[in-house]
Amino acid sequence: MSLITLAITFFQDTDAPAIPATASHDGAFMEMLHNSGPTALTVLVILLLASIFSWAIMISKWNAFRQAQAQGKRFVRAFRKSGRLSEIAAVADQFRPSPLVAVFHEIHDEYQRQSGGRGTPPNPAALERAAQTASSESLTQMESRMTWLATIAQSATFIGLFGTVMGIVDAFHGLGTAGAATLRAVAPGISEALITTAAGLVVAVPALIGYNQLTARVREFAARMDDFGRELLNAIENAALVTPVAPPAPPAPEEPRRRTF
Repeated sequence: MSLITLAITFFQDTDAPAIPATASHDGAFMEMLHNSGPTALTVLVILLLASIFSWAIMISKWNAFRQAQAQGKRFVRAFRKSGRLSEIAAVADQFRPSPLVAVFHEIHDEYQRQSGGRGTPPNPAALERAAQTASSESLTQMESRMTWLATIAQSATFIGLFGTVMGIVDAFHGLGTAGAATLRAVAPGISEALITTAAGLVVAVPALIGYNQLTARVREFAARMDDFGRELLNAIENAALVTPVAPPAPPAPEEPRRRTF
């Protein structure tokens, strides 16, 4: 006799009624939930709340990133069409969802402090540091709450594993209470183990995919902010070279010296 036949014979319950083949999967799922103990139900509630929270984060981030990308493209087009920084500064707030606006304001404000918006900036390194500061602040804001996705993706599987272990413990407890190795004795514990394992995977996989996709989008925004900062600095330097420098004022004629006696 094969091992599979032995296992089926070992767990067979002669007293249990035959389950009709036409039973639906929904009915089996509800029956597993009904047979689950308080530990399994607690694990499922925790996983449900974690799933709702992770999906709320992902949807909000995707909407925010989509708006930032659209406004960023409009802002770059307006910047390249305009010939003066003062014109862009006047309308930059219209593209506020884009992180490029913060980079522009930081560089423009530093340029105004250094030279009043005219000529070559005396300290170009300060402009670069201003651009880096604006980029860092924007990235920090964009990455907010994303660590929760990583936490949920890593912890959901372990929470489901906890429910699995407790379900197996209940299964062995059922074996000891029944005094016989029957399918009816082990079915409730096995169902708890299976449903919590599946729930942990259902929660963890979307959170992991969402975290990886959003992290890739953040890296794209970081690269765009760096490119725009360099483009803005080049525009400032080119404008300073084209702007004619006012000739120095001629020296005042010296008054004739009068000798005093």
